[in-house]
Amino acid sequence: MTNIQLYNKVCFENSKTITERYSTSFSSAIQLLHPSMRSAIHGIYGFVRLADEIVDTFHDADKENLLAEFKTETYKAIAQRISLNPVLHAFQMTVNKYHIEQHLIEAFFCSMEMDLHKKKYETAKEYNDYIYGSAEVVGLMCLYIFCNGDKEKFMSLESSARALGAAFQKINFLRDVKDDVKLLNRTYFPNVDFDLLNDEVKQKIVDDIEIDFRNGLKGVRQLPVGSRFGVYVAYKYYYSLFKKIKRLPTKAITQQRVRIADYSKLLIVFKSFFRYKLQMMY
Repeated sequence: MTNIQLYNKVCFENSKTITERYSTSFSSAIQLLHPSMRSAIHGIYGFVRLADEIVDTFHDADKENLLAEFKTETYKAIAQRISLNPVLHAFQMTVNKYHIEQHLIEAFFCSMEMDLHKKKYETAKEYNDYIYGSAEVVGLMCLYIFCNGDKEKFMSLESSARALGAAFQKINFLRDVKDDVKLLNRTYFPNVDFDLLNDEVKQKIVDDIEIDFRNGLKGVRQLPVGSRFGVYVAYKYYYSLFKKIKRLPTKAITQQRVRIADYSKLLIVFKSFFRYKLQMMY
């Protein structure tokens, strides 16, 4: 192994560690992808995670400046095909290898910049624009890897990948309502006052997410074999979380962070495996 190969390996391992420490569910799903895809997906997650930490966690720092520097260094890394930041080096390798289009990265940064100052999303357009940049484009970046240059396959799955990314993000919004509202003073759902949340409003949100999940699952069933099972397990993780949120009393959503127990996650994997083998993915 040459020195540059070692450096590349260490950078991807760094992004893998970030993935494992921040999201056990997502990390487990990645392990179910074909080995050739795993490092690249880790590369995307590590990048996204760092940007998210800047806007959501580094409260004692100059977030705006940090994000601007991170953005500049990202584009520089992609253009120069190298970075001394291990996360950005892994990300640029992924972007350049799979020819991920820059407009997706630009949309992602746009949503991260919105998180710096915007506290309420008052229109459907603002809400949808934020979700596109913060989640749907991440799904599309992953789809580039899953399709591995097959443009026709990518185009046929693009809308489903966006729907699944949107569903995951909206579930994150519901799961994290307590922290978003009380700690970050941030509300994503348009014109929803969570202090006055009622069953009717909750049901409208749930119905919208259900449509995204339904459209996303159509694409999961058509993914290339190497990615299908791993993405299906991720879908089942989030759909299980969705079902748990649906069952909760409306007020409870604002008072606790909903989780799936580790033993339940293991059960999801086993059940998903049999459904996948029997071609009964639902």
